[in-house]
Formats: sequence, C-alpha cells, structure tokens
Amino acid sequence: MISLSGLNAAQRQAAETIDGPLLILAGAGSGKTRTITYRIAHMVDNLALPQKSILAVSFTNKAAKEMRERIIGLLGKKKARGLTMATFHSLGVKILKKEISKLGYHKNFSIYDSADQSAIMREALKSFKAGKQFDQKIIMAKIGKLKNQGIGPDDYADSEYFDDEDPYDHATHYVYDYYQDKLKFYNAIDFDDILFLTVKLFTDFPEVAKQYSEQFRYIMIDEYQDTNNLQFDLITGLTSTHNNLCVVGDDDQAIYSFRGADITNILSFERMFPGAKVVKLEENYRSVSSILELANKVIKENINRRDKTLWSQRKSSHTPLLWSMANTEHEAEVISDEISKHQSNGGHLGDIAVLYRSNTQAQPFEEVFRMNQIPYTIIGGQKFYEKKEVKDLMAYLTVILNPKDQLQLRRILNIPNRGIGSRTLEKYLEKSEQEDISLYEALYRYPDLDPNREKHIRDFTGIITKFKEVFDLQSLPEAISKLVEDIGFYEFIDKSYDSAKQVERRRNDVNFFIESAERFVKYNGAHATLKNFVEKLLLQDNQDTEEDEDDDIRKNEVTMMTFHSSKGLEFDTVYMVGVEEESLPHKNTIKNGEDISEERRLCYVGITRAQQKLIMTYCKERKLYGKDTPRFISRFINELDKDGFCVHQDRTTFGHMTEEEADDYKKGFFANLIDGLDDDSMF
Repeated sequence: MISLSGLNAAQRQAAETIDGPLLILAGAGSGKTRTITYRIAHMVDNLALPQKSILAVSFTNKAAKEMRERIIGLLGKKKARGLTMATFHSLGVKILKKEISKLGYHKNFSIYDSADQSAIMREALKSFKAGKQFDQKIIMAKIGKLKNQGIGPDDYADSEYFDDEDPYDHATHYVYDYYQDKLKFYNAIDFDDILFLTVKLFTDFPEVAKQYSEQFRYIMIDEYQDTNNLQFDLITGLTSTHNNLCVVGDDDQAIYSFRGADITNILSFERMFPGAKVVKLEENYRSVSSILELANKVIKENINRRDKTLWSQRKSSHTPLLWSMANTEHEAEVISDEISKHQSNGGHLGDIAVLYRSNTQAQPFEEVFRMNQIPYTIIGGQKFYEKKEVKDLMAYLTVILNPKDQLQLRRILNIPNRGIGSRTLEKYLEKSEQEDISLYEALYRYPDLDPNREKHIRDFTGIITKFKEVFDLQSLPEAISKLVEDIGFYEFIDKSYDSAKQVERRRNDVNFFIESAERFVKYNGAHATLKNFVEKLLLQDNQDTEEDEDDDIRKNEVTMMTFHSSKGLEFDTVYMVGVEEESLPHKNTIKNGEDISEERRLCYVGITRAQQKLIMTYCKERKLYGKDTPRFISRFINELDKDGFCVHQDRTTFGHMTEEEADDYKKGFFANLIDGLDDDSMF
C-alpha cells in the first residue's frame, strides 16, 4: 500500500480525490509533481484501478520522463506497466498511428519540421500570383495559428480570422490549401497537424473519441494554464464518456499566450466542468519566505487571477535585493565579480542563474564571463537536432522508414555528392507526376532515365533498400554507424569545411548523434526501433532542452536564460537583470497598449525561481541599438511599498580602471544616485 502520510493536508486532499472533475491550483514550488505521482500511485496500489485506464499528459518530454521515473520509484516497474504518461503531441501521434487512415493518410506518415515546411511554402508561393510579395514566415505562422484554433483550409475564408481586405489573408488562403494537399500527397503531417488531425478524428468520427474516452477513464493534465483551444477540444473528446478529469496548473504562471495558450481554460474550469472541486497548494518548498513575500506582492496586482498566497516554513536573513547599475557593462561586471567571489569561496556555479526578458541582453554577460573565465551555458541556443549534419542523418533515417517522403529524399539525394543535380532531379520529378508515383518510386523503377547518372541512382536506391534490412537485423547505433560508413559521411564532412576546428565539431555532432541512439537503446530496450527513435527526435518539444542528460556539466556552469525558459527550474541564487520599463514589461506590450498581466506573471516566474537569494538589477542607462538610453525601474517593483522586502544597494566594480579613473567615475556615479534618492523609482 502507498502511504499518503508524507503529503501535506492540501496535497493529500488532491491525491485522494479521484472521481469527478478536479482542479489542483499548484503555486510555484508547491510540490505538484509529488502530488500527481502519489495520486497515480494511490489509484493503482490502494484503489486497484487498472493501469491502462490512467492517462497523464504533460507538455514536455522531460516532464513526462520525470513523472514516469517517480512513479516507477513508488510502484516499481511491474505495477507501473500499462500506465500512459505522454505529452499532448506524443499522445496524438499514438492515436494517429492507429487511426489516421480514416482521414485518408497511410499509417507510415512522416512528421515534417520547419525546414521541410519552408520547402513546400516556397513552392506554394511560387505558384501563387504575386507570391514574391509575401513573407513565408508570416504565412506559416498564420497557418500554425489557424491549426491551433482548429480551423482547416476549407473553413478559413468563413472564419473570424479572415479579412477580405487583407492581401496576406488571401495569400494564406491559397497557400494553406496548397500546403495541406502537398503534405497529404507526401503522406506527411507537420507538428501542428498532430493535434489538429487528432481533434478532427474525434470530431468527424465520434466513435473514435468514445473508444479512447472509454479506454482512459482517469485523465490528468499538467500545466493546464498552458493549454490552447485545440488541446481543450482534445481533452473534451477524451472525457466524452466520463468526467474524471484532474487538471493541475497555476494561472499566475501562464506565460505562453504567444504560443496560443489560453488562460481562460484554467480560469473558467468550474464553468466548463460543473461540480468541479478545487484544491489549492500554497505551501512552497523551494524558496525562503522573504522571496515569496515579494512574489506575492508583485502578482496580487493582477486583477483577473485566482486568489492564492504562497508561504514557506523556510526562513532566511536574506532580503531580496534591488541593485542600481550605471550602465549595461557595469551591470555585467558587478554580477561577474559577485559570481567570482562565490566561486572562490567554494560555491558551485550551477547554483546560479542569470535571467533576462530577451536573449539580446545576454551578450554583455557572455563577454565579461569569458574575460573572467567563468564557465556558463545559455539555454535557448541552436538545438542539436537542427544542426546540418544531424538533419542530414535524420533525413536518411526518415527516407529509410518512408521512401515517399519527397522533401527528405531531395535533401539527401546528393549528400554525399553523387553528381545528381537539378536537371536530373527535374527529369525524375516529371516522371513521378506523369505516372502519379512518388519520387523514390521513379528513381527505383527508372534508374536509366538519365543514363549518365544511372550508377549513382542505383547506388542511392540500393542504400535505402539495403538499410531497411540492416535496421531490422542490427541494433540502432550499429546500423547508424554502418550507414555513416557506407555513405562516406565523415569523408564528406572532411571535404565540406576548410577549418579543422569546424570539421572536428561536425564529426563530433555525428558521434553525439550515434551516442544518442545508444542512450535510446539503453532506456527503451526492445522498443528502441528506428521508427520510435525518429518519432522521439521529431517530437522534441520546444520547451525541452537538447542537453537534458548533461546535468553534471551544468553543475560547473552559470546558467543564462530568459524568464520564459526558466519556468519549472530552480536555483539557489538568481540574478534578475534589466528589471526596467520597456524590458519588463516589454516595450512592445506597452507600445501596443496590450494587457500587461502576462508580463507581470513573467516577473513572478523569475522571482519564484530563487531558493535562497534573489538579486534584481536595473541600469540608469543602457546601450540600445548603439545609443545610450536612460532607463527606469520596472513598474512591477516601483509600484510596491518598499518596506521589508527589497533593499536598495549600489554596487560598483572598477577592476579595469586606474585608481584615479575609478575615483572620478565613483564621484559621477554616486552623484547620479544621490540626485535620484528622493525619486519614486529608487528605494
């Protein structure tokens, strides 16, 4: 039996409420994952509910993995077997793999990434009159938004999102229809299609929704505040035969409206699911009480929110600090100096995070950290699986799985160089259209269509045919290694780059890719098939980092990231830099006259990442677009009473100056501070 005695009263109430709709309002650091995992363990071990009837949905692969590991720790592998713990998109793929034929697709469909999407977009705009006048990124974003609203190309013109006087909407209407037709011809879907088509299945075939609703009798949704309209429709379908829905979330941490998240889903939960029970988790296990007092004061200024107050039994003499800086460079130098002191005193760099509103604020810190030899990592850079050589290998694996995938086929047809140029490709494209067959079938059936390239065509199709068998007979990493060897990929890299350093880096990317396959085999055993491997990589969520397994490295590095990227993480010491008007809240929100509630929630998220120490900084002057621009404290801090939670301190470091220069600088700097001491923007 699983004991719930280790949960606090609110957590236990949530864990023991099984039937009917339940909203768990889980404040930052309040132990929501612990509550969810104990709730599932209680359902299986204490109530003997069938594992196959339980579905837990999270937003990221990392969160799903953590939940799975914790539940296995509670129940053991045997009892945990049969539970479904997935992201929205991996659940969608699982359903589509079984049911997509009802929508006219084949079950071995491919999932296209942004590069694949762009290729079709270029083709669509080329065929559209005046297509050159339109930015494909804008149109792609419009299509993505439409799909997340559940609007297909046939419904677009009659929707509220279509403006008959907007040329972009007319272009989008044409391109959307063209784009979806091409995807279907290639037997492919894009990332947004995963949920769009799953919901379409549930809508067009209610018996399918009923089937999965009856299978999953108990459903849990994590981070419910981040759900969009399409995800809400999916949840509605999954609960069509019952109302055993538990959602966990915090409206105060709803910061993803730019991705389509709709905060009203959590704010109106009781209205959408009558009879719902609400349990608040307000005891925080992450931060000391002084940090939480500041966080509560900031977020309570938002009007449209659910009332909750975080509290902690952890006391500390540390008070959240607000530091005034002279300028951008000064800000970076002061923080670098503090981090160096922390390190020289035996502190771990992995305990420290530097958070900012925009990635553009990172550069000064990078420069100073490099100069002072402070190791750091930036979360939010280029993802590993977006690197060229990795995408080339992924294309090979995708074509081996699904030869009809024309875009991936075209990517690798001449990689490594086989002398197959655009003229040869045009011949085969023409042949495929004439006979209404895929490009691969045209290559396979008619290798002599271009006699000068016949050998190369046969070699290419031979590789695809051969490796379909190789991946069945050999382990995943062995088969990938053999593929790399057979196509001469390392030699291709050697010839492609002039710099030895670039060659080494690209070769290492290939080696790391093979190592990722080894880890996949290690964690998935008999399920480590080529198909599952490719799906897992293509479903890498934007909120996931590509280096989740490199935690040991990060222990020795300062972490730098945006407030958005920091959600869900925690650090002993947090530096919130640039706490200024036009940064937090962002200037675009102010300029456009938009509601600043989400910007305030971003501030709240940043504050609640800190466990022991929180230091906020603002500059009197910041270099923007090459010009020194006056700056002012963010209204989120300035509007609060200053008693007891925030101490204003002036920090200066002048290690790069002579004593005389430093004295002159200090005089001017402190004169500025004294002039502002009576200003409302100063503490």
